[in-house]
Amino acid sequence: MQIVFLDSDTIPELLPPPGWTTRWINRPATEQDTDIVVDALADADICITNKIKLTAAILAKLPRLKFVCVAATGYDCVDLQACREHGITVSNVPGYSKQSVAEGVIGFIFSLRRALPYYQTTARRAWPDSPHFCVHGAPLLNIRGATLGIFGQGAIGSEVGRLAQALGMHVLFGEHRNRHEIRPGYVRFETLLAQSDLITLHCPLTEATRGMIGHAEIARMKPGAMLINTARGPLINEQAVLDALVSGHLGGAALDVLSVEPPTNDPDLLQLNHPNLIITPHITWASEDGVSRLMQGIIQNLNAFEQGHPINVVT
Repeated sequence: MQIVFLDSDTIPELLPPPGWTTRWINRPATEQDTDIVVDALADADICITNKIKLTAAILAKLPRLKFVCVAATGYDCVDLQACREHGITVSNVPGYSKQSVAEGVIGFIFSLRRALPYYQTTARRAWPDSPHFCVHGAPLLNIRGATLGIFGQGAIGSEVGRLAQALGMHVLFGEHRNRHEIRPGYVRFETLLAQSDLITLHCPLTEATRGMIGHAEIARMKPGAMLINTARGPLINEQAVLDALVSGHLGGAALDVLSVEPPTNDPDLLQLNHPNLIITPHITWASEDGVSRLMQGIIQNLNAFEQGHPINVVT
């Protein structure tokens, strides 16, 4: 049985092949091109992909493919309907990065509320020439007592909420947009926007959530509120975030994901010189523990499929 990992370098350690496979192919990277992906998987029974998209056009040309293991929790890179039509099982790795991403979000909260990007620059540029022992500038805001709005109450969103409450923050979970019936423990979408000092996104990328934070939503947020996105880049309208940072309506933003990854189109957000903007290269999931759990989850998924009892199935 042949297994092909389309983008194996997205994991910083080498994944050990299971003993039952007859051929294991690690492709460090694969160009997102239909012909290239089809050629890479032509003889594959099993495909592992992190972010290489498996579209309906690609899947239609892979009659041998039986199983797709997504090396992530989010599986928006795979056309699930096409997989159902072709009898291809798809599994993901849920929950592996819960602690890693949640702690990364808490780190972003501290960085934004205490204006760490601003003061790191100030220490280098202004402090040596200051007549005083300290240099004031951007406001320093406490964590305790601030309101954190969370969209998404899965494993990661729930852990972020738990950690935030331990720090003395008031936590709100937001209901789906345009939902009339509000579930216990949630507030209306618009209420969360209006009441939160910081908003963090932990939603899957679907047609319903794509662009969920745009110009209109940011306008409803408190002046000076801050935005964190460690989920999927297209959840936000990047131009709206840029405009709000430039105008000062947003007090800061921390983005671990962008709408195009890698950002080959040289997006304006990366070029923006803003004192409270943090952009990291989709890395909050990758603590040593998170990577270890992901690797274990992939192997467990492969073994379960080979034994005829697939787990974590999303199709």
